[in-house]
Amino acid sequence: MDFITLSNLSSTKLIKDTLVHPLKINRDASGILVETLRKDWKNIYGPGREFAMQYYSVTDSGVARDEDVWHYHPTVQEDRFLVVQGEIIVAVADKREGSSTNGLLNLFYMQADKDPYILLVPKKTLHTFMVVSKKPAIILNYATKLYNPAEEGRIPFEEAGVKLADEELFTWEKARREFPKFYSSINAQH
Repeated sequence: MDFITLSNLSSTKLIKDTLVHPLKINRDASGILVETLRKDWKNIYGPGREFAMQYYSVTDSGVARDEDVWHYHPTVQEDRFLVVQGEIIVAVADKREGSSTNGLLNLFYMQADKDPYILLVPKKTLHTFMVVSKKPAIILNYATKLYNPAEEGRIPFEEAGVKLADEELFTWEKARREFPKFYSSINAQH
C-alpha cells in the first residue's frame, strides 16, 4: 500500500484531474501563518473552480469518514481538502467511465504541521478519509459548489470494488495495518 506525500509526489501516478498544491508555512516568534486559498493559484482556482463555500470538520483519532462507504459528487462539485490540525489519509478512487486512470486508487497522507498542501478531489471520483494522528484532525474543504443533497452520493466499499495493487478490496482496516510501516519509514528518514 503506497501513501502519497509531497516528497514522493513527482514519482507517483495521480488520478486524472487530481491536483496537489503545496502550502508554505510562514513562521515567526508569534506563531505561524499559512495562506490556504488564493484566486491567483490557477491550478486549483479559476473558471469552473471558483470558491462557493467553505466548511470545516473535526474528526477523532482513528475514525474514518466513513468506515465502509465512499463519497462522491456525481455531476459538478470538486472538493479542496486541507488539514489544519492532525494527520489524515485521504483515499481517492477513479471509477469514472472513459477516464484514463479508471481503476486507480491514490492514498494521500496529509499533515498540518509538515509539508501541508491542498488536495483537489475531482468530481465523480470516490473519496473518503481517516484520521491517523493521535489528536483529532481538523479538515477544511473549499468546495466549488454550494451544498446540494443531490451532489452527495454514497456507495458501499464492497459495491464500488476499489482494489489495491494486490487485487484485494480496499478497506480502512487494511490501511490501519499498513500505515504504521509507512509512518515508521518516513520518520526514520528525518
